[in-house]
Amino acid sequence: MTSRILIIAGSDSGGGAGIQADIRTVTMLGGHAMTAITAITAQNTLGVQGVLPIPAAMVVQQMRSCIDDLGVDAVKIGMIGSAETAFAVAEVLETVAGVPVVFDPVMVATSGSVLANADTIAAFDRLMRSATLVTPNAPELAALTGLSVESESDAIVAGRALALSTGAAVLAKGGHLPPRATGEVLVPEGLPGDLVADNLIMPDDTDMVWTDPRIETRHTHGTGCTLASGIAEGLGRGLALPDAIGRARIFVRQALLEAPGFGAGHGPMGHHKVRVE
Repeated sequence: MTSRILIIAGSDSGGGAGIQADIRTVTMLGGHAMTAITAITAQNTLGVQGVLPIPAAMVVQQMRSCIDDLGVDAVKIGMIGSAETAFAVAEVLETVAGVPVVFDPVMVATSGSVLANADTIAAFDRLMRSATLVTPNAPELAALTGLSVESESDAIVAGRALALSTGAAVLAKGGHLPPRATGEVLVPEGLPGDLVADNLIMPDDTDMVWTDPRIETRHTHGTGCTLASGIAEGLGRGLALPDAIGRARIFVRQALLEAPGFGAGHGPMGHHKVRVE
């Protein structure tokens, strides 16, 4: 089947992240990408030079145009633009029962540029309550919970708190945390020391973890967008959540290895070269 994925996110003029990365990911994984653009950004591999939010009413109109005609099998939310847009998007999603929603709570770009103010972050709570899965990195998880997230153990504690407060599953990503070393919590024997661990925490206390060797590269722009979109595409085609996460993680890792090396900063990944069975 061709899954219909509605992507609610900002546009990245440099093509590395945002709507551009989302469309490439969904397309390469076999889905049909539809979009509701929340903001226009002027950005490249060095940073974000400008942001222009799209009015909330126009974001809603884009959503309704897609949902009412084409239908939707899953939703991916990235950069939201404003608190008003967060509430408006949540209101629409609350009318679409049974559709999986993957929320990547974008706050800061890979370059370090801030993409969500305090009011917008506060409004994320309602979106998370509509979500199937929330995919925060360590700084985002700390901002959403008010807890310190400096280690994998911290991420698990904070992820559990977020899952219990919102009812959504939480994928606590480990890319921003110190490498996991053999002998630490949950590490199977015999694995190498420099590992990245992503922990899935469910509201019912069911946990899973994925670990892989860290890929050393500066071309990581769009990893979070790509992962969330890949998971949404998997859920949209009917995969179970763990299977959708595993498949999307493979896609991200392959895209990192295929990065074309563009730009002087954090460059885009090589989505177009990835083939996933």
